[in-house]
Amino acid sequence: MAERKIYSTYEKALAINLDETRYGVFAEIGAGQETANWFFRVSGSKGTVAKTISAYDMTMSDAIYGKAKRYVSESRLSSMLEYEYGILEDRLGAERGKDTTFFSFCNTVRARGYQDTEECYGWLGIRLQLKPQTEPCDIVLHVRLLDETNADQMEALGKLGVNLIHAAFNYRDNLQSFVDSLRDGISNWSIEVDMLRFTGEGFRYVDNRLCALQLVQSGLSDAAMFNEKGEVVQAADALYKRPILLLRGSFNPVLKLHLDMIQQSRKVFSGVISEEQRDRAMEICEISMNNLLRDGGAVDHEDFIDRADALQELGKTVLISRTAEFHRIATYLSRYTEEPIAIILSIGLLNELFKAKWSENLPGGILESFGRLFKNRVQLFVYPWHNTHSMELVTAENFKAPDSWEHFYQHLLENKRVLPIGVGDPSLLAKTSRKILKMIEDNDEDWQNWVPPEAHDMVRRRCGRNA
Repeated sequence: MAERKIYSTYEKALAINLDETRYGVFAEIGAGQETANWFFRVSGSKGTVAKTISAYDMTMSDAIYGKAKRYVSESRLSSMLEYEYGILEDRLGAERGKDTTFFSFCNTVRARGYQDTEECYGWLGIRLQLKPQTEPCDIVLHVRLLDETNADQMEALGKLGVNLIHAAFNYRDNLQSFVDSLRDGISNWSIEVDMLRFTGEGFRYVDNRLCALQLVQSGLSDAAMFNEKGEVVQAADALYKRPILLLRGSFNPVLKLHLDMIQQSRKVFSGVISEEQRDRAMEICEISMNNLLRDGGAVDHEDFIDRADALQELGKTVLISRTAEFHRIATYLSRYTEEPIAIILSIGLLNELFKAKWSENLPGGILESFGRLFKNRVQLFVYPWHNTHSMELVTAENFKAPDSWEHFYQHLLENKRVLPIGVGDPSLLAKTSRKILKMIEDNDEDWQNWVPPEAHDMVRRRCGRNA
């Protein structure tokens, strides 16, 4: 793919202003009219701006867009997009609808306030026609504002808004360019975009699961997630007040072993949380970018979709992350819930935690990585492993940590930071995922005995592509 030319915010806003076929309204709540301001700043704004508004007062906002339980929410953004686009089309459709693609750009943001230390975030969206006189489509994203000052947050927000509008008109057919362009002119440390969704008939070809993947792959977010229906979700909403049972893996392919790990962990988890918490508990399968990269550093999108389809068939929520370190994924989850978190892992991964390579960037080394891992209500649920050489069943209880860490590991066991879980069917331990993948590649039909029936179609689909 040819390298994308990077335009400045000024150049993007001016190009849109000079294109008389695009005309829209701007409604921004919570951090000033920073996006609209760019279109006035570069001149030629009469070619783009039909109206700008900032219904900052809650009573005024309710009077225009209707009552809202939360003012900085996707539902409020949706109301804004619908209302503002409807007025634009009703009032100007007859006059210039034949030659104009209308749009409404809206955002609702919680920016830094006076003596405020809370997290800052917002929802941005654009409703636009892809061609004149067609039904509009929506593009919506969620952003975390990471700068410390209100002025810096407003600057980043204005540029992000211009980037979104420009990408909607110029890069909507190229997901990587679309996502990469969202950060043009913005520091890597200023924003995190952790949810992106395309909806509408004109975007029926867009698989929003690939949007989640691209956000992580392009470095705009540490992680992104979608539910068992394949719908991308925003982590703060999806994980709020939810106890979490998380299984890390490549799921290449999804195995009966994975399901047994979750089932056996669920039994143990139910014993450490209350009945009320069990009703809210959420099971997540997490895939890191390390497990998606092929030789050469590329990601096979079809392979990713196969894995996602299989997990969804089994009713699982999928989290994509760009971190291999356990303490980082624990920190990410703890950002959104104060409820207990259980991370399921194998004996092999437990052994990895004691290797220096996973904490070489931490001043406190391995000890600091464990400190960060267990900072909040996190436990490790360790699934047994069958040593085919010694024929020994290795469990969390008889696992031998490196000599210098043996006492520390016993401390973790005694204080229930590490919990052993059982195995429902010991025969599942007989083959590793690599051996089963090799069986699939060799057309050995025995693979079907190791893969749950719900995932068979996805495996066959991949075999058909590779034939």
